[in-house]
Amino acid sequence: MHPWQCCKPCWESRAIALSECFSRWVADLSTLSDGEVIAIDGKCLRRSLDSASDKAAIYMVSAWATQNQLVLGQQRVDDKSNEITAIPKLLMRLDIAGAVVTLDAMGCQTAIARQIVDQKADYLLSLKGNQGTLHRDVKRFFESANTCPPVGHTSYDGGHGRIETRIVRATSDIQWLKEDHPHWPKLTSIIAVTATRECKDKTTEETRYFISSMDASNPERLGQIVRAHWGIENNLHWVLDYAFREDDQRIRSGNSDANMAVVRHIAINLVKNEKTVKIGVKNKRLNAGWDEDYLLKIVTGKPGATKPKT
Repeated sequence: MHPWQCCKPCWESRAIALSECFSRWVADLSTLSDGEVIAIDGKCLRRSLDSASDKAAIYMVSAWATQNQLVLGQQRVDDKSNEITAIPKLLMRLDIAGAVVTLDAMGCQTAIARQIVDQKADYLLSLKGNQGTLHRDVKRFFESANTCPPVGHTSYDGGHGRIETRIVRATSDIQWLKEDHPHWPKLTSIIAVTATRECKDKTTEETRYFISSMDASNPERLGQIVRAHWGIENNLHWVLDYAFREDDQRIRSGNSDANMAVVRHIAINLVKNEKTVKIGVKNKRLNAGWDEDYLLKIVTGKPGATKPKT
């Protein structure tokens, strides 16, 4: 083994240390307000696949502050595992007190919900068939004319020839559900969001179900949280692919693929934290490459930053 090479446990521990340092840096970079929506979701780094070494593409689970537009932390999914094991490790590194944590159906697990509550945060979790009887009971409740609550809030959105109507129904009158599913910590409300999309001559309708530790007194807020979760796809994952070309990255030796994912998260936080120029992330990176003064402004966060004298 060459002196610069490390064994697998060594580079894995260094990768963990890097992620921990990243989370501490973000905590100093921005203060989260009460009620901040923290969306957690996974992303596959497709080109980290190495068939010659029998190495699968890695998955990174990231936490995204939807209001502050910052990556709060990330955790690599262990080999031969899934996001369910990575999410608790990621949550442990984050100060989520007072926030609302959102997860897709993969993260809708009692242990994860309990950890969120123990860390003094609220949860709003997407509910699908992986929680068989719970999903069945909630779906039947909202589909029955005798039990379905009235419309709590309706919102509209349009663009690119498409009109979308979102109807939110929610209730906290779920003692019957808690008796049948007592293992869910602080289960307070259930939510149904029906999205009707009209595009040219085609109309589609989809209803999604959620459980939450928040009460149902403000359906509009619940609908906003549901929609905010998808900000991690549009404002983080898409930007990583479009502005940073993450899916084309071929770095894969050791833990370098995961480490470079952290470096890209550092870069995207710095770029998004620079708000004096109203242009996209890709163009900000271009400007930083052309103008060293602007590069220093992004890196230091100081408007008066100038090039160092030589």
